[in-house]
Amino acid sequence: MNTKTSYISLIFVLTLLSACEDKLYETFMGNAPVYMTYEDLRSAIKIESTREIEKPGKIYFKDNYVFVNEIMEGVHVLDVTDPASPENVGFIVIPGNVDIAIKEDVLYADSYVDLVAIDVSDLDNIEEVGRVEDIFPYTVPEYDTEYRLGEIDEDKGVVVDWEIEEVKQAIKQYYYPIYYARSFAENMALDGAYSSSKAGGVGGGSGSTFGVGGSMARFGLYEDFLYTVDKSNLYTFKIDDLENPVELDSKNIGWNVETMFIYHDHLFFGTTTGMLVYSLEIGQSPTYINRYNHITSCDPVVVQDDLAYVTLHDGGGCGRSVNRLDVIRMNEDYSQLNLLKSYSMANPHGLGIDGDVLFICDGDAGLKIFDASDPLQILSNKLAEFPDINAYDVIPLNNYLFMIGDGGFYLYNYADLQNITLLSTIPISAAGN
Repeated sequence: MNTKTSYISLIFVLTLLSACEDKLYETFMGNAPVYMTYEDLRSAIKIESTREIEKPGKIYFKDNYVFVNEIMEGVHVLDVTDPASPENVGFIVIPGNVDIAIKEDVLYADSYVDLVAIDVSDLDNIEEVGRVEDIFPYTVPEYDTEYRLGEIDEDKGVVVDWEIEEVKQAIKQYYYPIYYARSFAENMALDGAYSSSKAGGVGGGSGSTFGVGGSMARFGLYEDFLYTVDKSNLYTFKIDDLENPVELDSKNIGWNVETMFIYHDHLFFGTTTGMLVYSLEIGQSPTYINRYNHITSCDPVVVQDDLAYVTLHDGGGCGRSVNRLDVIRMNEDYSQLNLLKSYSMANPHGLGIDGDVLFICDGDAGLKIFDASDPLQILSNKLAEFPDINAYDVIPLNNYLFMIGDGGFYLYNYADLQNITLLSTIPISAAGN
């Protein structure tokens, strides 16, 4: 090949590369990711002095303490020994946290892509005692949808925020799950998980094994197992050694899973298209039994005896304009799941059941309380309602109701069903409004 031919070939290659570069890169105003390094993430767990509640998420009760998630930041610790005067006693920093569950003195929490175990036996000196790294999907915070999403480099760490700025990047498209403030909810109720041992307080003492969550939970405990669920996958961890959780299994259980409820030896999943039932007869490998299908909508569920109570609501990505309570009758082996009755509601979210008393967080319509002893006449047997709040989720326990809503934390006494009273509140800060 002569010099002239070589020169022409070189020009052609450079032109081609330049053209390729023009095609592969673009510049735009968009959401540029702000990172926390993995090193910082994995050294961040600590206890701080109290913070005001700004963006409350899920709630959890254990041994006279209520743990209130501050979405994506950590957990507020409230001492409710005196229900009329709950005390905010500290804040556990857990970056990227949405869900928790507690067995004995160990708190399990998601922290972005990791599962972390925290010893909370001394709330003044909490300590991280275990961690399973890179177990959960890489998930990003909500972003300004008026602007495009900038490219994410997972090697730099986890995305904790966004900045609107000029972005130059290769033309590639990736999908990342998003931590939505309200689509991750909370629920875990374990039959016999709690026993009262402290007089004069809400109940619970050092002898109780499991805590109790609300109806919007994605974490749950059963025997020596911790179960967590994301939008499509169920993760099973062995926790017989409390400080060293070990992943046993992960399996796909469908799409748009929202909540998980444990009752006796079964898992009940609320999804946008129905309720799934799994058996825990083999704890290390939950097995599918059956499903109840419903119209597309958001769907937490609670269970008591042979009845499942499911609230369906619209809004956000929840599908069509359906707002109702479904009551489902189940036979002993859950092979039959039949709709018993539906009730129209305003915009129901979390719910709880204690004996014959049914609590429903009906969105802007507030908290509604019913006598559910006759499942065919629930709306006709309203016991009380508190309409001037936006209610999100509840935990009923030993005649006390813990509730979280857009206004903050609420504590009710329902020992006298004819005189259900609000005992106390801890409001969200002005910054959170």
